Amino acid sequence: MLDKKDLKIIEILKGDSRTAFTEIAKILGVSEATVRKRVKNLEDKKVITGYSIKVDRSKLGYNTVAYVGLDVEPSMFLDAARKMTEIEEVKYVATATGDHMIMTEIITKDGKELMKIISEKIGKIKGVHRICPAIILEVLKDEC
Repeated sequence: MLDKKDLKIIEILKGDSRTAFTEIAKILGVSEATVRKRVKNLEDKKVITGYSIKVDRSKLGYNTVAYVGLDVEPSMFLDAARKMTEIEEVKYVATATGDHMIMTEIITKDGKELMKIISEKIGKIKGVHRICPAIILEVLKDEC
């Protein structure tokens, strides 16, 4: 069970994973060694599973983000999902309930490249019978 200090450590690291343990210790009013032990414990329990950075993709030339839902023949469902994980531009793949069986996030330089991936890569995956892209115009909140 996580206590308030563990939850605060997670909140701080989610905001900036580079926050020094000494800074976290000051905020919590505990020693740096205590923070280090707590973080290690959170990692060991797989509560914290990794650390990352956020990148402004547009500054790298990637200006098109699309969420793409796929409908697939039930017998080909898992094979199609696995094939989606092999496409470099596909950054997220999940199986889902609701409107689509598979949900993906695809990041490309422009709409032309996105359409090429949809038609030449996704459209050729065996069992895929419907592809529903939604291009993101503006992200208003991103807490991930």
